[in-house]
Amino acid sequence: MPLTPMSFLTLFLLLLYPLTATSSIHNLLQSQGLPAGLFPENVKAYSLDQTGLLEVHLDQPCLAKFETRVYFDSVVRANLSFGGLKGLEGLTQEELFLWLPVKDIIVNDPSSGLILFDIGVAHKQLSLSLFEDPPVCKPQGVLLENDGRKQMGFQFQR
Repeated sequence: MPLTPMSFLTLFLLLLYPLTATSSIHNLLQSQGLPAGLFPENVKAYSLDQTGLLEVHLDQPCLAKFETRVYFDSVVRANLSFGGLKGLEGLTQEELFLWLPVKDIIVNDPSSGLILFDIGVAHKQLSLSLFEDPPVCKPQGVLLENDGRKQMGFQFQR
């Protein structure tokens, strides 16, 4: 069955959709006074409702690194307002061998060059330059292997 011009255009747009979703989430963040690289490059889709609830869908849960390692669930939710993502769900950060949920991400003053991560027990200020580009986010097992370590299970030995 030959492709009509309309079906070809539809197929072309469907193939471009993941790129559009990824670039548009980063454009959305920038339009709200946030750095483009807060979410990884493997964003599949996102939605933003009238109340400001942002829901970001990733291909799968994954690990990335800003200053420390961060873990993204396959769905990350937050209330988006100018300069902030508040009430985050689905994002945790490694601090001193503990994984702590990131509650808020706030840019109070862009000219300061700092971004604030609220991890509940502490507020951590990081350089905005760490978030200029979307991080590479890999499944946990792949990241461990790339670090030169492999997860090993217990084996029964006689």
